[in-house]
Amino acid sequence: MSDHGTGVEAYALRADGQHEPQGIVAGPAFSWRLRAGRRGARQVAYRIVVTHLTPSGETPRVWDSGRVEAAGTVGARYAGAPLISSADYGWTLEVEDEHGVTTTASARFATGIVHRDEWRAAWIGRSPLARRTALPPQDIDISYTVNKLTPVRRFVRHVDLDDVPARAKVHASAKGVYRLYVNGHRVGNDELAPGWTEYRDRITYQSWDVTDLLHPGRNSIAALVGDGWYVGFIGTDRRHQAQHYGKEPALLVQLVADAADGGRVVVGTDTAWRDTESDILYADLLMGQYEDSRRAQADWHLPGCDLSGWSDAVVVDDDTSLLTPEVDPGVRATRRLAAVSVTPKGEGRHIVDFGQNLVGRVRLTLRGQATGTRVQLDHAEVLDDGELYTANLRTAEPVDVFWTNGEQEQVFEPRFTLHGFRFAEVRGVSGTLDAADIEAVVLHNDVELVGGFSSSSTDLNRLYHSISWSLRGNFVSIPTDCPQRDERLGWLADAQVFAPTALAIADVGPLLKRWLRDIRSAQSDDGAFPDIAPHLIHLREGAPAWGDGGVTIPWHVYRATGDRTVLEEAADSMVAWVRHIERHNPGLVWRELVGNNYGDWLQIGEETRRDVLATAYFAHSTDLTARSLRVLGRDAEAAELEALAERIRDVYRREFVAPDGTVAGDTQGAYLVTLAFGLCSDDAQRRIVADRLVTAVERRDVSLTTGFITVGLLCPVLADLGREDLAFRLLHNDRYPSWLFSIRNGATTIWERWDGWTPEKGFQSARMNSFNHYSLGSVGQWFAGGILGIGQAEGSAGYRVIELTPRFDPFLDSAAGSLETPRGRIESRWQRDGGRITWSVTVPPGAATTAVLPCGSGADLTEGGKNATSSEGVTVADHDLGRTRLRLEPGTYDLGFPAT
Repeated sequence: MSDHGTGVEAYALRADGQHEPQGIVAGPAFSWRLRAGRRGARQVAYRIVVTHLTPSGETPRVWDSGRVEAAGTVGARYAGAPLISSADYGWTLEVEDEHGVTTTASARFATGIVHRDEWRAAWIGRSPLARRTALPPQDIDISYTVNKLTPVRRFVRHVDLDDVPARAKVHASAKGVYRLYVNGHRVGNDELAPGWTEYRDRITYQSWDVTDLLHPGRNSIAALVGDGWYVGFIGTDRRHQAQHYGKEPALLVQLVADAADGGRVVVGTDTAWRDTESDILYADLLMGQYEDSRRAQADWHLPGCDLSGWSDAVVVDDDTSLLTPEVDPGVRATRRLAAVSVTPKGEGRHIVDFGQNLVGRVRLTLRGQATGTRVQLDHAEVLDDGELYTANLRTAEPVDVFWTNGEQEQVFEPRFTLHGFRFAEVRGVSGTLDAADIEAVVLHNDVELVGGFSSSSTDLNRLYHSISWSLRGNFVSIPTDCPQRDERLGWLADAQVFAPTALAIADVGPLLKRWLRDIRSAQSDDGAFPDIAPHLIHLREGAPAWGDGGVTIPWHVYRATGDRTVLEEAADSMVAWVRHIERHNPGLVWRELVGNNYGDWLQIGEETRRDVLATAYFAHSTDLTARSLRVLGRDAEAAELEALAERIRDVYRREFVAPDGTVAGDTQGAYLVTLAFGLCSDDAQRRIVADRLVTAVERRDVSLTTGFITVGLLCPVLADLGREDLAFRLLHNDRYPSWLFSIRNGATTIWERWDGWTPEKGFQSARMNSFNHYSLGSVGQWFAGGILGIGQAEGSAGYRVIELTPRFDPFLDSAAGSLETPRGRIESRWQRDGGRITWSVTVPPGAATTAVLPCGSGADLTEGGKNATSSEGVTVADHDLGRTRLRLEPGTYDLGFPAT
């Protein structure tokens, strides 16, 4: 920064939402966040300069935005010269504050294959002529389920280079999952690449810079390729549980090497590659990995390896039209957890507790084990009488096996599987298992964590911790329902109710935007979204609140990020969904074509009528679609859907809302959707329906009855009604059913069911009982939006207009947290100090900000120890019913007022 070190500074520079991405193929959208070192500082203009970082070292300018006056803008679209493939670009951002002081920040991006006709690689696979020997069935050390699985393949190509290229890029993908090596060095850090997409529609590829891995002379490009989602076991249908997309995995690799003089060498997968089986005899995402290190070949991926005994790879497909670059952070190993305890069980068995339910794999160091020692790892989320509880895994067999080769020290860490577990059982190790020799490796999409929360309540902190860990465990390539049993599917309802919470914890917008393509790919010709995407089972139309995810998720992403393109891409499919429901329900009560009609799934103690929930969602999706069309300027279509939404509301009220405010069924869920989705006719009706909701909560001794679909509405709706006291009592309740009941009973992630385990009945039905399932954790948004008060105005997107309404939970002495918004970081921290509350808040530049505090008059409000009305950057806007509304300039404030 300049000598005015208190101005505006840009940070978190992104291209298409990613930090220095490698696979850009079209003009990227640039974005940045802002921070200010003094009150009132703001951006008034920006300038972006993009340069091509050529192999020769020259840096010609390819775009200069010029000075753009834009006080509230934190993004711009590239509008320069056409991009070229496999190239590096740098971009510099200059921001100017209101005093004319400028600061700069820089970042880079690289391109993938910009033009489809530039692909020179083909899909290669195992030679069908490779010799195989069939043996009669016999009892072996693996289950009958997995004994037909085939070994992970090795593919290698040796390439001779006269010189080290000035720049070398590799672009790779697989129908399956792969790990890539250049001269024995692993390329990149993605796990289970290329991830799971609707492979019939598109397959992602990854791009990396490998310049530093190449040398003059012979070089080796090598890959391991496993079954992954493409070939392996997925889902619950035992009649068709594997090979959904193909019978065999395949590999595609293209190396592009550029010389400083402009020459370019391209090497792609073709019949010049060689292949053979690896020492991984099988690897499956549900069924684990089986590895025999006695078959290992240490030099297989090195240039000196003799490939004469290997088979020729076969081109199995030359169609590259479905390839699309990776557009969000891949699955990566993000942390390692040490064992909390290791309990010997005799006969070479040990139970290991990692203290946290997680998703990933075990890394086990073996010392002094004799050749041919068989080591087995079993995994489970919970224990039952000191042993692994695995009945709830159904047909999944999360078992990893490793045979030792006699080396003094060996490390077993599976590469092509993952499990949901807290506990592992280790069998076969001779001697004592040292806790220092075993750790858990956590895998998930490596998204940036943008939110945080802590408070004076250990219970609430543990609840927030559990919600965050459920997000990690279920954002693995797609947002899944659970990570441990034979399911792990992209259920739309789970994702749509949890999306506001997920977006308040992590930067999952790019991942959700990418997954929405799978949802649209599965939409029927009649306009019906599915229950699940990618679409494998439940092939009929999506159920109410499930199919509606195709509407609600784009809206949530747009609201959180301000990214209009998510609505541009989704709008037509949103309209088609609404029209699909209308066409088959001309009376506007949604009772026909309701799919599997799950209702308020796993509600407890009472059942919300399915037609009430369905029709409420019909109105909600119609309203959100109309709003989306307004954002996009499609006003005529928006007006039609606004009129339809109003007709649905009228019918809903006539059909389901009695004159005394009772909603048909008289359940918490029914009242919540009626209030949250704006289905009341006026304020008077809203008040009487609200009274019925309060009664429904109180008659249960302030306990909840809500299921997946409505639970996230509880606290926000009650607070908006002026009954935040009930919201906080529900939040802090630790009696069954409640969020804290599971926490008090050892949960470190969110349970699928309120009664997943109870002292009276033990475990719920093993047919469906996950202990890592984020849906009921949709209360997590309330930590940021309620307790900390971090929100935005009704018509705002991307926090362009910030509204801060902290709720001072009477059960807490303090609370603190933050949210990295597209405009910058918001921080909110409050504590009780005697008879006063002190609230410290930081608001970023580039956003209009208001704050609402429970303070009766401006005279009671202080900032920095002085009367707030005389404080720089603070304007008291109005007082209303014991509340004071403030306007805040960018900066940090310490506000105080009497506790009520």
